[in-house]
Amino acid sequence: MAGNAVPASISEEYYQISQAILESFPKYRLPLDLFIFKDDIAQLLVYSKKDTRLKDEQVEEIHQLCADGDLFVSRADHPIYSQHIVKQLDLVLVDQNLKETEVADITLRALEIRLNDFFDQPVKPVFDLLYSDVMVVTEYIWNDLHRLRLFIRRLHQGDYSLAKHSINSFSLGLWLLMSPKNDEIRRKDFDQAALALLLHDVGMAKIPAFITGKTTPLKSEEKDKIFAHVLIGYKIMDKLEQTHDAMRQAALEHHERLDGSGYPQRAKNISTFGKLVAVADAFSAMIQKRPYAEAKDLLSAAKELTEARTRFDFHFSSKILAALISDSFGKTM
Repeated sequence: MAGNAVPASISEEYYQISQAILESFPKYRLPLDLFIFKDDIAQLLVYSKKDTRLKDEQVEEIHQLCADGDLFVSRADHPIYSQHIVKQLDLVLVDQNLKETEVADITLRALEIRLNDFFDQPVKPVFDLLYSDVMVVTEYIWNDLHRLRLFIRRLHQGDYSLAKHSINSFSLGLWLLMSPKNDEIRRKDFDQAALALLLHDVGMAKIPAFITGKTTPLKSEEKDKIFAHVLIGYKIMDKLEQTHDAMRQAALEHHERLDGSGYPQRAKNISTFGKLVAVADAFSAMIQKRPYAEAKDLLSAAKELTEARTRFDFHFSSKILAALISDSFGKTM
């Protein structure tokens, strides 16, 4: 944007709205306040209040103000702003005025919405919407791998949900994959790994809630249904023609263990990516509150994983522990 020089103090509280995002709002009734910058007094003044109907000439004027870089929104309205564009995630990448923390918040919310939609209805049209958003996110991360720290610092530690667990595994798994920076990873492989991490546990969406919500020990037949989620998830991805190596390994191996005590195959010969997903999945599960178990704090979960080195890959589990001890998540790439 061209715009005038805006004082830093104003930029902290307001940001310019991009043309693409302005055009995505309702034409005559915007859901947030608009402000214009007056160069002669170096101040922002209210142009219109949220939900006020604009006249035709005002619509034309705000588009010109936007093109000139003189149209602003308040960071206090960020929740409204982000809620609007959360299902148009590609708009985030064209908005240079959002802080990286704001981009991360919008991105995680968008992924959660898409995942919940897909877990409710795992069919191709819904998958395609999720896939599109995942590619936007991987583009954002790939351009600056240090952005992974924003996702790691937002690991969900509250009540369990499949979507939040999947996002935790995605964030942590990509950090493990790329920390330190892995120059051998191609962009295509990075994209596939990201999708596989997000959807490694999709089979759990087909397990009845009365089983996943139980607070008492599972019966034998209920355990069998839980164990079956691995193959169910793989079959779902097969129907969507997503059976590349990363997806296959993530779906089938995330519950396998190094000592052969896992499932479904009790395999000891686990792929490197399968070992990574197993660690990311277990850690993400441990830090969320389940009906049958309290959430562990990050450090306790990491210590438990490293101590279980006969079951979980120590190379990956020790990375998490070391980063937590040094308080350096995201700073080692």
